Amino acid sequence: MDIAKIPSPCFVLDEALLRRNLRLIDRVQKEAGVQIILAFKGFAMWSAFPIVREYMGGATASSLSEARLCFEEMKVKAHTYSVAYLPREFGQIMKFSSHITFNSIGQYRRYQKRVARHTPKISMGIRVNPGWSPVGTALYNPASPGSRLGEVAENFKGRLPEGVEGLHFHTLCESTSYDLEKTLVYFEKDFGAFLPHLKWVNFGGGHLMTRNGYDLEHLIGVLRSFRSRYPHLQVILEPGSAIAWETGVLVSTVLDIVQNKGVKTAILDVSFTAHMPDTLEMPYRPRVQDAHAEPAPGEKNLYRLGGVSCLSGDFMTEYAFKKPLKPGQKIVFEDMIHYTMVKTTTFNGVTHPSIAIWREDGRLDIVRKFGYRDYKMRLS
Repeated sequence: MDIAKIPSPCFVLDEALLRRNLRLIDRVQKEAGVQIILAFKGFAMWSAFPIVREYMGGATASSLSEARLCFEEMKVKAHTYSVAYLPREFGQIMKFSSHITFNSIGQYRRYQKRVARHTPKISMGIRVNPGWSPVGTALYNPASPGSRLGEVAENFKGRLPEGVEGLHFHTLCESTSYDLEKTLVYFEKDFGAFLPHLKWVNFGGGHLMTRNGYDLEHLIGVLRSFRSRYPHLQVILEPGSAIAWETGVLVSTVLDIVQNKGVKTAILDVSFTAHMPDTLEMPYRPRVQDAHAEPAPGEKNLYRLGGVSCLSGDFMTEYAFKKPLKPGQKIVFEDMIHYTMVKTTTFNGVTHPSIAIWREDGRLDIVRKFGYRDYKMRLS
């Protein structure tokens, strides 16, 4: 990828790296005998869906808009799950869905008869909460005490509601195959009695199988072992991060250098709160090309990286660069395609980064530019 050819600001997906991830995921599907589908909440760059469709035959949606996007751009009906469905949207949800999972028994009972009458048939499921998760950040922990996500075992009172064909759980976030293995212990203990009566189980997302060092053979073994215990069940996984992990960057430019009591801040043409909100909410420190985020004592060329919005906290604490920064210099944030792009806003009216694909043949394909109309039409 030739950074000099990329306009700023711009999110750039590397097609070759996306295909690398998709080939690995396809291998897991085939060797483990499971279905892996795309989670739009992690990666919804639909200009890349023609590539994704070569390797994956499905996607999961959490809203009417995502379900419609799946139908229109992935060319299949969605596996749809929502924390709660809006009555006025539910007819459209059914139109675009092959599977509908309900977050509660109450929601299931409210819509069960309506879904049962639908033609073509829609498979119904309920999300369950095994009560254990390895996720340490409370904001991302779906099994925290009192969680609103999924039914706990005692709420079923030993009986599966009539018409339920599948169970869905989601307890992971950028997790390992060993975390999945432990989750399955809790899942089978609480819900194993229901499994002989089902058609499918959905292991949710958070399976970061494309991360360097992930134990892929162990994952395949865990999945095969589960399938050997329940050979009648279709097993579904829906990772978000794994699809676009390490597949692209956010290119930005230094606009100014501000100094205040010995602290130098490089003001960029991007915003952390508007374009990289996960860096503030997770929180995590994004990697920056030609810089490191943990400066040693006495290092020179230390700069905060400041966003262009007027939010006081729109910055990252100091990075150490090889050389002094200057206005006009490009700053490249690594691994910005999964989860980051789907959360961007036009807060403060700051210019939204363009979206591009660096093609395998070396071409830069700019698929979207943003302007005033995008900002204006989000308001009223």
